Amino acid sequence: MSFTTDTPAFTLHRGTRPLLVSMPHVGTYLPPSVAARLTDEARTVPDTDWHMDRLYDFARELGASILMATHSRYVIDLNRPPDNANLYPGQDTTGLCPVDTFDKTPIYADGTNGPDDAEIATRRDKIWHPYHTALQQELARLRAEHGTIGLWDAHSIRSVLPRFFEGKLTDFNLGSANGASSDAGLAARMLEIANLVPGHTAVLNGRFKGGYITRQYGNPAGGVHAMQLELAQSAYMIESYPFDYDESRASRVQPAIRKMLETMLQFVESKV
Repeated sequence: MSFTTDTPAFTLHRGTRPLLVSMPHVGTYLPPSVAARLTDEARTVPDTDWHMDRLYDFARELGASILMATHSRYVIDLNRPPDNANLYPGQDTTGLCPVDTFDKTPIYADGTNGPDDAEIATRRDKIWHPYHTALQQELARLRAEHGTIGLWDAHSIRSVLPRFFEGKLTDFNLGSANGASSDAGLAARMLEIANLVPGHTAVLNGRFKGGYITRQYGNPAGGVHAMQLELAQSAYMIESYPFDYDESRASRVQPAIRKMLETMLQFVESKV
């Protein structure tokens, strides 16, 4: 089946300071050509990184650039390599154009009607490449203007997902690609900030070390310090449908996330 969409692949706010916040899984839009083929469950896009725009509503005030996906990850996953290589060899992961949910239930109503190679190529051309082109261009603009910059990849995930990890997930899952995408001292400082949040847990380079964006664009020697935060959704929202934001929970973690971004800005601005 042919793929069409009339919705741009992203929205971009260009900031004034050396930080880009990327939100590749916040999108919920399903083009009609895709939605018509999905199960009722899949049309509720349960595996979205919900409310990232609200949780990070302070980022614009800090002067950061903000790049947000519009389409659901069920259309195409912007944090996967374009060739669909597994980022975590030996572990179960979803692909570039997923065919099942995080709970391993089929996305497509007939169980088999996923996109063929031609449709995947079209989705890649219309959604994946525009997002990454915008990301690359904004990084280049910030680098030209500021020299050293930060890239923050903002994610969240349900706190209990047996497919991907045992038990309940740590609240703050920070990733620096095992130290390859960011200065080690900066990453350690992020972990310190997270560990100071009462009643919450944190880890650096645990189950989630950073996806394609963190690994591809993080280059400390080249002046780009990239980190990923995979936040357990139980820390800021209701994890079941209709996936409501929980202001009470969010208010406990949002100050720490803001402090992390402020710390990243202070770090990169000190390199000028």
